[in-house]
Amino acid sequence: MRLGGRIADLIEAQGPMSVAQFMTIALLDPQDGYYATRDPFGAGGDFTTAPEISQMFGEMVGLWLVQAWADQGCPKNSRLVELGPGRGTLMADILRAAAVAPEFLADLEVVLVEASPVLQQMQAEKLRGSGADISWQNQFDDSLGDRPLFLVANEFFDALPVRQYVKTPRGWCERMVTVLDGELAFALAPVPAHKTLVPADREAAPEGGVYETSPAAIALCETIARIVAARGGAALMIDYGYSAVTGFAETLQAVGGHQFAEVLAEPGEDDLSAHVDFAALAAAGKRGGANVCGPVTQGMFLATIGIVERAEQLMKSHPAEAESLLAATGRLIGGDQMGTLFKALAFVPPSVGDVAGFAP
Repeated sequence: MRLGGRIADLIEAQGPMSVAQFMTIALLDPQDGYYATRDPFGAGGDFTTAPEISQMFGEMVGLWLVQAWADQGCPKNSRLVELGPGRGTLMADILRAAAVAPEFLADLEVVLVEASPVLQQMQAEKLRGSGADISWQNQFDDSLGDRPLFLVANEFFDALPVRQYVKTPRGWCERMVTVLDGELAFALAPVPAHKTLVPADREAAPEGGVYETSPAAIALCETIARIVAARGGAALMIDYGYSAVTGFAETLQAVGGHQFAEVLAEPGEDDLSAHVDFAALAAAGKRGGANVCGPVTQGMFLATIGIVERAEQLMKSHPAEAESLLAATGRLIGGDQMGTLFKALAFVPPSVGDVAGFAP
């Protein structure tokens, strides 16, 4: 039975489910979930991430991590964690760039947080021969909080499940997924949500306005910040999203074959994601006790830490690739491409001051 039919049966048995529960099943169901069954990246997949565009992205992130490590007195016995490592491309580039500081790599434990067996296998193949001590975990938890934590999450938080609330005359009602005429469909919960679930500053929303939130993302950021504040290290999160409260539109979307698709049409066949609320993640980081840096645009972050200079260096040594290097740089930092829509946010210990890539 296709995943959509199984979800429909579950709804018929237990009643409508939240958008967050639907996203979790559609993406992570071990039998038919989107991430559990395929390689979604690159030209042959459904979307292309920054590490797949150019090695320069991972190199810049690797050098940023080394700088953060050096700024904290080169702590021993550190752990490098990547959330949602894709094909392993970003980690491979990070480790290669970090080789400029052999002491950083000498006693480093690398943990890849990946729920997909298919992608775990691809990551293992990509990183074979890297020389790093690598292990995998299905999720981030407190077991990773016993030593300095250097963490990277690129296009990870956008895939965490969101809950949606819609403004109605009777109050904010949660959007649910139900079954109508044999098909999956959206519907509103009949009883308004408790007033504590929607911030007071959203009350100005017009009827039909949407409030989107990701409790999973907020809780995870608070945990990461608490570890960084207590043990040292740095966390870098890069994703597409917004850095301040914007309008009242929803951002949940489905993508298949590099084209937008209907969210409920083919669960398990299309990627589901939502724009990241960086203001909420920053607030969670502060609650966790970290010094929160940013968010700033990806373009500003990468340009400030030297991606243009790196591109020029590569163009001199590989003149035949100059055009493609220029195009990749423009795609990563250009205001009309990834440079503005994507944001960077960092957590460091409260004792750390200015952080590379973020305006003081």
